[in-house]
Amino acid sequence: MKNLYLVRHAKAGWHDPAMADFDRTLTKRGHRQAEEMSERLRKKGVTPERLVSSPASRALETAEIFADELGIERREILQKIEIYEGGIDKLASVVRSLADEENTVMLFGHNPAISQFVQWLTGKPAEAMDTCGIAKIELDCEHWRDTAEGSGTLAWYKYPERE
Repeated sequence: MKNLYLVRHAKAGWHDPAMADFDRTLTKRGHRQAEEMSERLRKKGVTPERLVSSPASRALETAEIFADELGIERREILQKIEIYEGGIDKLASVVRSLADEENTVMLFGHNPAISQFVQWLTGKPAEAMDTCGIAKIELDCEHWRDTAEGSGTLAWYKYPERE
């Protein structure tokens, strides 16, 4: 069994109208969301063996906050542009390429792709994920390469407290 935590990046803003989407950073609220959710996971005893993130600033910033809280070196975060580019096929490709010795992986991405990926993995309708929402997917497979449509079960979905 493999455990995949899908995390939508925390709240980001358009701090400068000329800023590229890729460079958008977290707002103060986004920092609070990421701190809250990563602390909740640490208290639950969640210890991913790998963090994989979109290299876009807002997703990577979210992953770094989680890494700090979960005791993972920031330099260990694997960045994959395919997550930013989005789409179920690209996300599935990233997951299928994971090392089999890593049984618990946390992936940081963007909507709408991350919400669509939850639905694809579970074969069940899924609501759009909130900012910094986390879906835990249990995959009934020995190898990441066997990840397929409907191969997972949604164990739970959590999101930050509403402000």
